[in-house]
Amino acid sequence: MNIFTEIEYLVPLTLFFNILAAMTIIFLERKDPTSTWAWILVLFFLPVVGFVLYLLIGRQLRKKHLFRWEGRKDIGIDTLINYQIDAIRDDTFEFRIENAEHYKELIYMHLKTNNAILTQDNAITIFDDGAQKFEKLIHDIEAAKDHIHIQYYIFRLDGLGLRIVNQLIKKAKQGVKVRLLYDEMGSRNVKRRHFKELLDAGGEVEIFFPSVLPLLNPRLNFRNHRKIAVIDGRVGYIGGFNVGDEYLGLKKKFGYWRDTHLRIEGSAVHPLQTRFLLDWNQACAHQKMGYSDRYFPAIPQKGEVGLQIVSSGPDSDWEQIKIGYLKLINMAKKYIYIQTPYFIPDASFLEALKIATLSGIDVRIMIPNKPDHLFVYWATYSYVGQLLRAGAKVYIYEKGFIHAKALVIDDEAASVGTANLDVRSFSLNFEVNAFIYDPMVSHQLAELFEKDIFDCTELTLEMYQNRSSLIKFKESISRLLTPVL
Repeated sequence: MNIFTEIEYLVPLTLFFNILAAMTIIFLERKDPTSTWAWILVLFFLPVVGFVLYLLIGRQLRKKHLFRWEGRKDIGIDTLINYQIDAIRDDTFEFRIENAEHYKELIYMHLKTNNAILTQDNAITIFDDGAQKFEKLIHDIEAAKDHIHIQYYIFRLDGLGLRIVNQLIKKAKQGVKVRLLYDEMGSRNVKRRHFKELLDAGGEVEIFFPSVLPLLNPRLNFRNHRKIAVIDGRVGYIGGFNVGDEYLGLKKKFGYWRDTHLRIEGSAVHPLQTRFLLDWNQACAHQKMGYSDRYFPAIPQKGEVGLQIVSSGPDSDWEQIKIGYLKLINMAKKYIYIQTPYFIPDASFLEALKIATLSGIDVRIMIPNKPDHLFVYWATYSYVGQLLRAGAKVYIYEKGFIHAKALVIDDEAASVGTANLDVRSFSLNFEVNAFIYDPMVSHQLAELFEKDIFDCTELTLEMYQNRSSLIKFKESISRLLTPVL
């Protein structure tokens, strides 16, 4: 068979698979129309490449039985969830803080869609600097008595990563149960064998959605973007910092790294522990975690902050974090402050912010001046341009790279976690956020935003309209690609 005969057979075969993929998108997966048309165009204009891309990043994730916890119903979690749902619906729930009661509709929604228990006895420490956050985390690791659970999207074995691993090895040798979970794509240069000393000391290491074959991962799109640490079931961490020297501001490419992370003491640590347990059991084939009092100890009241731990991902029926953001935006009366490294909202999110701005609410968005993903960077500029026309204020962070994922409204409520304000975080990545109902914490986050303004350049509508033709072209191309980014 000569080369022309092979091509003669290859062309119709390729066309068949492209048509099959297109039919799958349209009739079985039922993606949103924008994403559907984007993939159909990719498949037909790039027949071979498009089909491979679809296999890697286009397919939806099977939701059934992705996260399991045998015996969940036996320990009272479902009973507590149902009690809170019924009590809020019947107006008999005891809100210890008046501010939390004001947001009972949002709290109820998170309970219904995400089983997110409301806790009202928490103390929160806010970190906006990587050195401070990791010093405290390492101190908590050193003080651990029973177990240490660490989960990060990116875990680099550089100066910071090795310092944490060495502490984990030390605690494992002392008999503390150490578990480390990382995402393979985020930590693609890290292999399980690199943790041999920790494993030999009795620690456990697992990888979220590992590749089936080297350099080939059919779950390229569905990554665990969560950053969680739980120490002895009493102290929890959640936020934007990963583990790597760049998060200490030690990489010249980014310079100073501005992020937001929370240290939590109180009953909210238990939902964080539950999230880790579910993620661990998904990744672990052999030594799955079950319920134990050691992982969920009784915690004395540490503070009076009300909060819910809310998770979302492609396994969810609802985009829980996104609809939580939308509910907060719709409840705002005075201001909405947003910090995000990527701003690629869907139509509902963009319209909600436009409506808020046009209603006289002070809407401010802070984004970075340094891109770490070029297409996403230029798409971000495209979307903030629309909000400028509605009257929103946009600030470009100049001091270094801003990676914070924070939304604050009215000095009353806020959300901090791992979810960026983009389509990927809303529907493709596994994310986790804390929704906070507390005036003091919300005010602190608002003050951080206002302090960061001094390290920003305000992007005015006039400046945006006078951008070069080249920038307009980059924005247009990037925006077309956003459904498949």
